[in-house]
Amino acid sequence: MKAVVLTGPESSGKSWLAAQLQEHFGGVRVDEYVRHFMEQTRRDTCLADITDIASGQLAWEDQARARRPALLILDTHLLSNILWSQTLFDDCPDWLEPALLARHYDLHLLLSPKQVEWTGDGLRCQPELAERLAFFQAIEAWLSGHRQPFQIIEGDWAQRQQQVFAAVARLLEA
Repeated sequence: MKAVVLTGPESSGKSWLAAQLQEHFGGVRVDEYVRHFMEQTRRDTCLADITDIASGQLAWEDQARARRPALLILDTHLLSNILWSQTLFDDCPDWLEPALLARHYDLHLLLSPKQVEWTGDGLRCQPELAERLAFFQAIEAWLSGHRQPFQIIEGDWAQRQQQVFAAVARLLEA
């Protein structure tokens, strides 16, 4: 099983590209649990919610891993939970980073916020490019600092799709 994570700031194409990858390559896709959580609770999240959100994300990922697909496509993973918790609440549950590091991911596709428009959807909260760039840089620093395999994805929507498809094709051929 090859596990691919789409990561990056909001409105950079993660969900769209995850669906495109699944349509093109097959495999099992795991969506972003926090969206489900927010739609269910219909309120702003708080620090106390982070454990439930992260646990839900892990449960969805574990269910998908149990199916042992050739390709596991993750719309996000615990790194987003960690960074959003730090961004919004200046704190984060201690167990998240060890739980993230205990799992194997073959490739992180880090989506740049540049060259694509931010689209509000009622849940997103970083309309300013500078905010999204700071989030992107925090992800890149964490991935680099923890020696995680990643590739930066940039450009317009067509270029992003082409880069992501090429990266996953290389991964599957390896």
